[in-house]
Amino acid sequence: MTASHGASQDGRTDFDFIIGRWNIHHRRLREWLKGSTSWEDFEGTAVDHKILAGWGSVSEVNMYRATGMAEAFSTRLFDPESGEWSIYYAGGTAEGAQGTYTLPMIGGFHQGRGAFYAHETFGGKHVLCRWLWSDITPTSCHWEQAFSVDGGNTWETNWVMDLSRQEK
Repeated sequence: MTASHGASQDGRTDFDFIIGRWNIHHRRLREWLKGSTSWEDFEGTAVDHKILAGWGSVSEVNMYRATGMAEAFSTRLFDPESGEWSIYYAGGTAEGAQGTYTLPMIGGFHQGRGAFYAHETFGGKHVLCRWLWSDITPTSCHWEQAFSVDGGNTWETNWVMDLSRQEK
């Protein structure tokens, strides 16, 4: 077994696909947990790179919404003991800045699909939040966020991103 094969087996290279520069098409539900079916579409960009000798990565995102420019920053850290990733997110929007990290989304990849979960509070409600990574190719990938108010029995998808790699 090669060293890189061993690293691949423990999960620390699971997010290597995201390293680079991306164009992003966002689709965001206008109102969350209110039965809304109205979506906002907007474009964005991201730059992702490894940190901590490959034990983590960061993502800097710019979003170009009708309400103004918004920024987001994610830090992903791999725990070799649990074999799981923790993803911390902070965002600032035209509606108001959030200068703090969210609770970490924790999870990992299985058969090419990443699933990450956290318990959060949104609009005064306790929710289970889920992030899914799927359809991963060398030049594209798909991400979505969903909330559940019933412990994961039903989900409301409220944000979808389709990423395409920028040409060099």
